[in-house]
Amino acid sequence: MIKSMTGFGRSEIVKGNRKISVEIKSVNHRYLEAGIKMPKKLNVFESRMRDLLKKYATRGKIDIFINYEDDSESQVNLKFNQNIADEYMAIFNNMSEKYNLKNDMTVGGLARFPEVITMDEVQEDEEELWHFIEEAMKAALEQFVNTRILEGENLKKDLLGKLDHMEELVAFVEKRSPEIMKEYRSKLESKVKELLGDTTIDESRIATEVIIYADKICVDEETVRLRSHIEHARKCLNEDGGIGRKMDFIAQEMNREANTTLSKANDIEISNAAIDLKTEIEKVREQIQNIE
Repeated sequence: MIKSMTGFGRSEIVKGNRKISVEIKSVNHRYLEAGIKMPKKLNVFESRMRDLLKKYATRGKIDIFINYEDDSESQVNLKFNQNIADEYMAIFNNMSEKYNLKNDMTVGGLARFPEVITMDEVQEDEEELWHFIEEAMKAALEQFVNTRILEGENLKKDLLGKLDHMEELVAFVEKRSPEIMKEYRSKLESKVKELLGDTTIDESRIATEVIIYADKICVDEETVRLRSHIEHARKCLNEDGGIGRKMDFIAQEMNREANTTLSKANDIEISNAAIDLKTEIEKVREQIQNIE
C-alpha cells in the first residue's frame, strides 16, 4: 500500500493525576524531518521519541506537540536541615554573648536563612514515565498512519487513472505513426508527378525518401519505453513501503521519452498527443510529491 505524506493523529491519556496529549501532523518533504515541542521535563526522552517515529514514517515534515500535566500533591518535598539550623543558632548565641545583645531569633526568621529549609522535587520513575509517553505516542502515531494510508489510497486511484490515460495516448501514437508514412508517400508521389508530368516515377527513389523520412520521425523506441515505464509505475503502486522517490524517477524517464516524441513529431495529431502526454506526466509528478 502507498501512504501520503499528509497526515494527522491525536491521542490523550489520563491516568490518576497525570494527563498527556500528543498531536501529530505532517506535510510533504523530501526527507524525514521532525520537530517536537514538549515540556522541558520530557526533553530527556527526545531520542526515544524520534526512534519511535521512525518506525511509523520514513518521509515528511512532521510536527509533534506534547502536553504533559501532573497534578499530584506530592510534587515536592520540604526538608528541614537541622545541622545547618544548629550552626546558625550557635553563631547567633555566640554573637549574643560576645556583644551582650538579645538573641531575638524566631522560627520564621531562622527558616528564611539559606539551606535551613530546602525543597526537593520528587523524582518520577523514568521508565514508568516513558511507558506513559510511549503509550500516548503510539496511539497518535497509529491514527496518523491510518490517515496517511487513506489519503494514499485516494492518490493511488488518481495515479492509476492518469496512467491509463497515458497508455491510451501512447496507443494513439503507435496507431497514427504508420498512417503518417502512407500519407507522406502519397504526398511525395503527387508532388513528383506534378513536377515531372508523364515521366515515369522512380519507385526505388520514392521508397528511399520514405525510409529516410520514417527514420527521422520514428518513435517506436520511445513508445515501447513509455509502455514499460507505465507498467513499472503500476507495479510500484502495489508495493509496500516508501515508493515516492522511485515513482519520481520513473516520471522523469517518462517525461524524457515524451519530449523526444514531441521533438520527432512532424504531425499535428502526434504533436498534440505528445503534449497531452507531457501534461499528464506533470500531473503525475505533482501527485508523486505527496507520496511517502
